[in-house]
Amino acid sequence: MNLPSLPLPYRPLGMAAAVVGLLLVAATGCSEKKAAAPMVPVVEVVQVVQKDVPIYMEWVGTMDGNINAVIRPQVTGYLIRQNYREGDLVQKGQPLFEIDPRTFEAAVDEAKGVRAQKVARFDTASANLARIKPLAEKNAVSQKDLDDATGAFQSAKAELEAADANLKTAKLNLGFTRITSPITGIAGIAKAQIGDLLSPSGAELTTVSSVDPIKVYFNISEQEYLKVATAASAAGRSTEDVPLELILVDGSTYPHQGKVSVLNRQVDVTTGTFKVASLFPNANNLLRPGQFGRIRATMAVVKGALLVPQRAVTEMQGKFLLAVVGADNKVDIRPVVVGDRVGSDWLIADGLKPGERVVAEGTQKVRPGMTVETKPFVPAAPATGAPGKAAPGPAAAAAKE
Repeated sequence: MNLPSLPLPYRPLGMAAAVVGLLLVAATGCSEKKAAAPMVPVVEVVQVVQKDVPIYMEWVGTMDGNINAVIRPQVTGYLIRQNYREGDLVQKGQPLFEIDPRTFEAAVDEAKGVRAQKVARFDTASANLARIKPLAEKNAVSQKDLDDATGAFQSAKAELEAADANLKTAKLNLGFTRITSPITGIAGIAKAQIGDLLSPSGAELTTVSSVDPIKVYFNISEQEYLKVATAASAAGRSTEDVPLELILVDGSTYPHQGKVSVLNRQVDVTTGTFKVASLFPNANNLLRPGQFGRIRATMAVVKGALLVPQRAVTEMQGKFLLAVVGADNKVDIRPVVVGDRVGSDWLIADGLKPGERVVAEGTQKVRPGMTVETKPFVPAAPATGAPGKAAPGPAAAAAKE
């Protein structure tokens, strides 16, 4: 069926509508193209720092008393008194515990009585021998009488010596009822209560630890030992003279330096490490046995070292890369040579200049030659107050998000 043709006045309106539609489609296409255009990525950058950096090594240490005296009873008896306050500083010879002394006092009295009998017998034998000797010289008595008198004297003398020993033992046992501290140190919590029956084969009563100086134990690997020994030799001193710092668990640095006291004679074959004991002054008894800390030994000081955050360094196929932002905000992906790890930073040995800017946050967004928008990098607050330590080698420190 044929449709009637439109009147001529309506034809231009239709054409105009078609033109408007085409313009709208074109405008929509342009806006879509503009929306699809890539945005300039925003990255956080940090300026390369140049300064003198100490290179050091660190180990985890455990504190212990320089001397730990375990207090045990030496006689059997009932505990009747505790003479110290637990956790306080006690002096050498200070009474700590008392055992009921009555049984031992009776033993001393008995030993004294036995000794008195032996003294009387010895005196009698001595007097008899003194009388018989001149008579024997004049042949007024037989040789047998002289021999009997001499034997009685020797026997009485031996019995007296045994009685003296028994009395001394009884007095010692009586003295052991008063348990004193053998050293000056911190006394621990008592492990016995008043009324307990104590015996030498029983449990310990407490422990007294001498903590000035305090001993800090740590383990050092063979490789680390060789590094320390080499650095000490280069400085013209022995390994024992290397100054040590102690970093406490709150991140603060202990104000007094320590030194190596004992280096074990051999490597532990199960761990491949030496056990090392170091000593630190502890006049105010701040440090106590059982605490943990980090031992730090400075190996060298690198003059004018270049430092960047570890997160800025990317490792790829054994190479270390940095995204360097130029003055025109264009990115240059540059290979670098890394040195020791210093705290949260890497020491850059080659491939970087002082004052250059590197991407510390957003390295996954950039490509070589890309223009970026920058803002300053704000590092997170460190977990501890330590500036860092020397690593045995450049570990993978990729800034992966």
